[in-house]
Amino acid sequence: MLKKDKVTFIIDKLEEIYPEVNPPLNHSNNYTLLIAVLLSANTTDKSVNKVTPTLFNKADTPEKMLKLNYETIYGIIRPCGLGPAKSKAILGLSKILVTDYNSEVPNDFTALESFPGVGHKTASVVISQAFGVPAFAVDTHVHRLIYRWGLSSGKSVKVTEKDAKRLFPKEKWSKLHLQIVFYGRDYCPAKNFNPKKCPITSVVGRKSLFK
Repeated sequence: MLKKDKVTFIIDKLEEIYPEVNPPLNHSNNYTLLIAVLLSANTTDKSVNKVTPTLFNKADTPEKMLKLNYETIYGIIRPCGLGPAKSKAILGLSKILVTDYNSEVPNDFTALESFPGVGHKTASVVISQAFGVPAFAVDTHVHRLIYRWGLSSGKSVKVTEKDAKRLFPKEKWSKLHLQIVFYGRDYCPAKNFNPKKCPITSVVGRKSLFK
């Protein structure tokens, strides 16, 4: 099957399964979205959603967050893992937002990537979900599935993102990111995976999966 035909099939199947998608991380504004996405690194969205109600009840703006000390923030977010680094990053980026951006999350990819604790994937999710800017954030699910579907070499996240952006229509990038994440969790997990039973991989999966 040609890649263009694979892409058409994948888009149609994902639309059939997930016609409507909502961001999985609970948030009330662009700032809490940024913090939630930062917290999601190396953990599950479920774990993040368990701690953010307590955190955001105390601080849902950068000014309020700066009134909390490191120990308080760490005590709340500790279950998410990487607590020390994430606590420092939250305080660091909150200070930058207050000082340099009038407490507003900027609609600027380069600026977001310069913040403590904010990498390329986090910036992509925020710029997409907060401002509607097309972005194809590549997390572990997207990276795994794009490889399994034979659309990229899997050499690196950077290569996967480049290939995904080249193959899929730009206007669908943001929704596709969420659709693929949900699909990876529901149908195409990293472990205990049977490609023959996967609705998409069974049709477009790379041949090596079926040996």
